[in-house]
Amino acid sequence: MSQPCIRNLKKNIGEEVSLSGWGWNIRGSGKVQFLQFRDGTGFVQVVAGASDISSEEFDLLRSLGQESSVKIKGKVVENAKSPIGVEIVASKIELISNTKNYPISPKEHGTDFLMDNRHLWIRSPRQQAILRIRHNITKSIRNYFDELDFTLIDAPIFTPNECEGSSTLFSTDYFGENAFLSQSGQLYMEAACAAFGKAYCFGPTFRAENSNTRRHLTEFWMVEPEVAYMDLEGDMELAEGLILRIVRDVLKTCPNELAIIERSLEPLQIVAEAKSFPRISYSDAVQILKNAGENFEWGDDFGGAHETIICSQFKLPVIVHNYPSSIKPFYMKQASVQSGEPQTVKNMDILAPEGYGEIIGGGERESDLEILKNAMAKQKLNEKDYEWYLDLRRYGSIPHAGFGLGLERAVSWICGLSHVRETGAFPRLPKRLRP
Repeated sequence: MSQPCIRNLKKNIGEEVSLSGWGWNIRGSGKVQFLQFRDGTGFVQVVAGASDISSEEFDLLRSLGQESSVKIKGKVVENAKSPIGVEIVASKIELISNTKNYPISPKEHGTDFLMDNRHLWIRSPRQQAILRIRHNITKSIRNYFDELDFTLIDAPIFTPNECEGSSTLFSTDYFGENAFLSQSGQLYMEAACAAFGKAYCFGPTFRAENSNTRRHLTEFWMVEPEVAYMDLEGDMELAEGLILRIVRDVLKTCPNELAIIERSLEPLQIVAEAKSFPRISYSDAVQILKNAGENFEWGDDFGGAHETIICSQFKLPVIVHNYPSSIKPFYMKQASVQSGEPQTVKNMDILAPEGYGEIIGGGERESDLEILKNAMAKQKLNEKDYEWYLDLRRYGSIPHAGFGLGLERAVSWICGLSHVRETGAFPRLPKRLRP
């Protein structure tokens, strides 16, 4: 007897199968019971007639609690109304453990209650669909860089210095020395690209920013490629290609999951069919804000509300480039400017449409040792803390560029979620450390 999984049951139409899993919901009356059954790969309806199984099994089914562990045997039959196109007509039900008083019943629950029970909430169809989409986005990212001959290099989580600003560092004692949880693997990828040409890291990063918006987490995953001899134009093309690959792959591989979460496909299809994204300068973006009546001055940094206004002008992700150097990290490459003009850097952010804002940030890195040291001095960074990083400019310095894509923000946009807290299995926010 074959033992397939629910996800692939269409291959077993007409066959008798055996499945192990959990009962999600039970309904019915009289001589027929309908069990919504899950095995971790999907959900399927199990039809159990009183004449198809023993009276003991039928009584057991009627009293089955939500999330009880069961094994079933039955025949796979077509059902056009089923989301997966099939259902199972049961011939045997075996109880493994009966669950009583499952906390998350089929009714409305508050967000705090659901987050407190996140370890159970991830069993629900919607949360499983989101996490499967995340899985496929992760696979798409890895395939994109692997097919372009990048080498995966794992960046350390414990670091001796900051990368994105001292105000957002988690510090910890490291055998008598102060260490920090990584804000980014970028500095290490700069070393890696000088060794391998094209490198990327993909792992957790941490920001000790007490921000309680729908876009922020304190722990999140980033993919960070870095490429030797790449300029800003090449960096934008690489990032653009990554987003196109992700969207096209998700539309192809996750139609059922997108349907479960009721994601409108039209915005994603518009992106998938695009050949390139619109590009505007920071100055152009400032003008958009002023035209919208915002009190915003050149040199200010964009907040979430500003990004939403800029995004609203486009149906595609928009690339905003050449920000003021005063609001960007020390390692950004200075752009050439005319006499009397303010200093900008060769950076870019990609803002997702539909009001989701920044999902990618990156640009060229400063390759000149003295200019880099001066930039560090302006930001009052201790040069001794970055000696290894400065070595990259002393020994074989090259033009190079890269970016970081926040996985959870990408998942939030692609799934059309109202809050980033649903994008990971166990999210960490300023006021949430459990479960």
